[in-house]
Amino acid sequence: MPSFSVLVPFVPRRPEQLATYAALVHWTRASRLWQGQSLTVEAHQGFAHAAGTGFGVPTGLGVSLMPLRHPYEAAMQARSLALATGHSVLAGFGPGGRSLQSAMRGSPYDSPLTAAEEYVTIVRRLLHGEALDFVGQYYHCKGALPPSPAPDIQVGLGVLRPGMARLAGRLADAAITWLTPASYLRETVIPALREGAEAAGRPIPRLVAMVPMALPVPDLDMAEIALASNGPHMTAPHYIDMLGRAGIDVTSSDPLVNARSLIKGGAFLAGETDELVGQIKGFWDVGVDEVVINLTGIANIRGPQAAMRQVKTITTVLSALEETR
Repeated sequence: MPSFSVLVPFVPRRPEQLATYAALVHWTRASRLWQGQSLTVEAHQGFAHAAGTGFGVPTGLGVSLMPLRHPYEAAMQARSLALATGHSVLAGFGPGGRSLQSAMRGSPYDSPLTAAEEYVTIVRRLLHGEALDFVGQYYHCKGALPPSPAPDIQVGLGVLRPGMARLAGRLADAAITWLTPASYLRETVIPALREGAEAAGRPIPRLVAMVPMALPVPDLDMAEIALASNGPHMTAPHYIDMLGRAGIDVTSSDPLVNARSLIKGGAFLAGETDELVGQIKGFWDVGVDEVVINLTGIANIRGPQAAMRQVKTITTVLSALEETR
């Protein structure tokens, strides 16, 4: 059954900032608490801290950047988080941009797809209890994790375009998207996921869509909120390409024009509560298994408390909707 989850809409500077969001997931019908890559309070440690305050909840890492962590360490940290929280973990990974790859490795991946395939293969096999002697183009791993029972851990892959979607279909437990309109998921991502899964003779993986959105704020243009949420994405080549494939042009010299294109194209959801919920249902209707509520734009402009007020409103309505299904 389709579900909804919540993204921590800011980069935490203290682990206690996560507690209110963990409590929200604990007390509502939200499936999971998500956090993106953080270079301050690291997501694994922040979630473990929240569990220590009494709010252990299912968690999602969306997505951890591969160049920052060896896959053995990634598998170990994901299992450690599951043990610390007592709940399932969906650990998502992605290669990051070429500049990050160069900064961490000395040069970018010649083939991000090959690097992702090796990374996800190692992490999944380690978490399944295998002893590896893996030699790849980018990653080597000889060893195994010490046996230990733990809650369910799934491995996801960040997906924007068809090539990575086919790889996720072939290898991953979940595909995790960001800023992808429902129409693009239906027409491009899901067929590629299915193609990869069928080639591997396995079921299509779960699809998780991290969806930026906002309720109206009286003195703010919605385009300002969309820009605050996704400004850097609209200048990144891989996002420009994905959005172009989705029919959304973000190549204007005016950032606000590009932000309005996101709203018009359904990459950023905007509207009153009922309208917003209807748009979220549109993602479920095309086959998304989990919609992650992303209020980073509100948090960036008005702060975490304003974002929390909006996420409470949205989750209350979605929780009531789930109870009637």
